[in-house]
Amino acid sequence: MTQPPVFLSKADLARRHIEGLIISRKVKPGDRITTREVSEALGISETPIREAIRSLAAEGWLEVQTHVGAVVASAGSEQLREIYALRGRIGSLAIELGGASYDAKRLAEIDANIEASAAAVATQDVLAYTQCNHDFHILLYDTPHSQWCLRMLVNLSALTSAHYGFSVMPQRMAESLAEHRAIRDAIRAGRLDQAAALVTQHEQSAYSALAAELESADRRTPSESAA
Repeated sequence: MTQPPVFLSKADLARRHIEGLIISRKVKPGDRITTREVSEALGISETPIREAIRSLAAEGWLEVQTHVGAVVASAGSEQLREIYALRGRIGSLAIELGGASYDAKRLAEIDANIEASAAAVATQDVLAYTQCNHDFHILLYDTPHSQWCLRMLVNLSALTSAHYGFSVMPQRMAESLAEHRAIRDAIRAGRLDQAAALVTQHEQSAYSALAAELESADRRTPSESAA
């Protein structure tokens, strides 16, 4: 049976467009997001775009600066350890609270996400895997019983997705996918406590890989970094 189309408001469309720009790194931390450019890209008025910008700023994707406007936000490297630790603990709580509500449809969507992620890893498509990774975590945390966890996790993810991620450590994609599979398998087996623990480990592994990459980058000479 054909699924009915999902209605998206113009503000929703603008929000998805801006999120896509950030996740794909077409815009980077400190870059401006103007209502005019989004309006021209989508062919909609600036009013719903302002609504989308306010929403994204409230969630941490953007910062609204006086005399500048909306710019892409990012956490500093010194904040990363705390951010990833929070992501692990809140993600674990989200599964404990909402995991029992996963139904066959949700599990099928997770399976499809794993397949798409595997294809992205096979072709080393960083942008595709970045989107799959984002969608995987939304599938885990967007349940009726974990909406506050979801809000906080979206905020925390927004602080890192624009600057730190698979674009700076593409070698992490295969490891991340293996961890996603382990989380999925635990959920399918009904071992939600194990899945919750694996989410915490997953975020810690992501932080450890990123910290090592940033430390390595700091040791490189300017000529090596530019190569």
